[in-house]
Amino acid sequence: MLWWHWALIGFGCILSELVLPAFVLIWFGLAALFMTAITYLMPELPLSYQFLFWTISSIAMVILWFSFFKRGHHKSLIGRASAQIIGEIGMITDPVAPFKNGKVRFQKPIVGSDQWDCVANEEIPSGTRVKVTSIDGNILTVEKTGG
Repeated sequence: MLWWHWALIGFGCILSELVLPAFVLIWFGLAALFMTAITYLMPELPLSYQFLFWTISSIAMVILWFSFFKRGHHKSLIGRASAQIIGEIGMITDPVAPFKNGKVRFQKPIVGSDQWDCVANEEIPSGTRVKVTSIDGNILTVEKTGG
């Protein structure tokens, strides 16, 4: 195969990624473009070696891609309710203790409500400023703020 055959295969795979957005064909296409450079520099390379190099480089690129972007490691909280609540500062209106739910009020409504049920790992009296550390369903976990 000549170098321009590999270029056509590479661009074909990359363009077919637009039709089949699996984000796998692009790596086969990039490997074919890699083979374009190799066959341009070494035009006498046997076809069996060309396919071997293309296969190895394709597999290596796919493995590197999926090991770099592991499933679940790049999750974003954007668009989720917890992303809007975690880190918010509010004030305790009903005291909270380790085994007693309390209430926290925010200055502005958050996700449709300005008052939420809350739990804490320590006793926190009314009027104390708290920060939301996590959310479980409709119950917030809070802790005292530094100020």
